[in-house]
Amino acid sequence: MGGKSVRFSLMIFLLMYSQLTQAQCAMCRAVLESEENIAIAEGVNNGIVYLMAIPYILVGVLFYFVYKKMTS
Repeated sequence: MGGKSVRFSLMIFLLMYSQLTQAQCAMCRAVLESEENIAIAEGVNNGIVYLMAIPYILVGVLFYFVYKKMTS
């Protein structure tokens, strides 16, 4: 049981850590560096992180259910 709680805690930490990272594609970065509004740049960064995280979460949930189905 201890291994499962460690894995779960690690998964939660990694999901929360992705909220703190800043990501930008080259085009977005070039456009935002020319702007002086920091709030818009932060909004674009957050949007990119959310768009990046959702597919990984969905695939993780799918693999979890497949794993549970295979082990039971």
